[in-house]
Amino acid sequence: MGKTLVRGAKVLGGEVRDVLIDGETIARVGTGIEPGDATVVEAAGRILLPGLVDLHTHLREPGREDSETVLTGTRAAAVGGFTAVHAMANTFPVADTAGVVEQVWRLGRESGYCDVQPVGAVTVGLEGKQLAELGAMNDSAAGVRVFSDDGKCVDDAVIMRRALEYVKAFDGVIAQHAQEPRLTEGAQMNEGVVSAELGLGGWPAVAEESIIARDVLLAAHVGSRVHICHLSTAGSVDLVRWAKSQGWNVTAEVTPHHLLLTDELVRSYNPVYKVNPPLRTEADVTALREALADGTIDCVATDHAPHPHEDKDCEWAAAAMGMVGLETALSVVQQTMVDTGLLDWAGVADRMSFRPARIGRLAGHGRPVAAGEPANLTLVDPAYRGVVDPKGFASRSRNTPYEGRELPGRVTHTFLRGRATVVDGILA
Repeated sequence: MGKTLVRGAKVLGGEVRDVLIDGETIARVGTGIEPGDATVVEAAGRILLPGLVDLHTHLREPGREDSETVLTGTRAAAVGGFTAVHAMANTFPVADTAGVVEQVWRLGRESGYCDVQPVGAVTVGLEGKQLAELGAMNDSAAGVRVFSDDGKCVDDAVIMRRALEYVKAFDGVIAQHAQEPRLTEGAQMNEGVVSAELGLGGWPAVAEESIIARDVLLAAHVGSRVHICHLSTAGSVDLVRWAKSQGWNVTAEVTPHHLLLTDELVRSYNPVYKVNPPLRTEADVTALREALADGTIDCVATDHAPHPHEDKDCEWAAAAMGMVGLETALSVVQQTMVDTGLLDWAGVADRMSFRPARIGRLAGHGRPVAAGEPANLTLVDPAYRGVVDPKGFASRSRNTPYEGRELPGRVTHTFLRGRATVVDGILA
């Protein structure tokens, strides 16, 4: 693998340093490091971050390889600066057994573009009726620690309680898709002024908030860990903030699209804006940004949800829910959080690497940029401005809400244990 010298980068947006990578490890961090026989990456004006970690990625394999595979999804992740992703369980077959999670894990190892940590299903077939093989998935080669029925809510309180109790044995976490099903039957978008004007079925904020309220109380009652997926409303922020003030073991994530986009975009009837949970109001966006800045929301997670064009290029009511997000996530965070002054780059490292790695108990990622640490690194040019063109995506799918939109920042290099997976913005 050899040596690489990243010269003159702003480490976490702070002091300018040289970083020498030797094999899989950071060998030195300092100034005036002589390159010797190392490959030199001139990084003046660029930000060096720990490799990004995504707690919420849909890689679709096995079963929906027409929309994404582990290989194409991890390539997209590398382009976006990610060195590890958590692959959600709603595949075909569902990742509810040791065999399926090991298959996904091994496909990730074979791809080589980023580490893939499977997320196990909470219930058999995502049906919410019977606990899946949580212990067996944890004991498997994949070492699953995060479990989620994402795409569906674990709406049965008894099943949720049992799951929270079970994962305590190995310090696991239940990641909940907070959506009360009866309150969202036929829902097409956020319930509010816009849905009323358009005549589309509404997805009310209370359907998310009521599940969060129940689950933080359950987690406290059994002394377990619960993680709230893709939190999207101001009321949800208040509930998580209150739960944390009680000292309960509650964490939460927000997606890039919920930090930037609002339900006003649905007026176009363009199904690219159809997502679950739906795009909310400007007031919700403001609350989410403030909560990410103050740490109430722990991390940014992409909820990368690829779909083939036929599932999106249709009338709104028939369209699938979801957006791709791996390749644009960091740019959206820069625009909404860094360029607005709500977070500095050290804060970005915390919300997109340190904390998600800690929540997922992912060793080797979310580590300091320091000598002796694994060389999982991302180099960003924050001065770059570019128009999003999905034709150039590494993902197999193109359902981005940002097509034609100018976004700031660009990942120029990604290193996975010292090996460059992206060089000058191009897959290596």
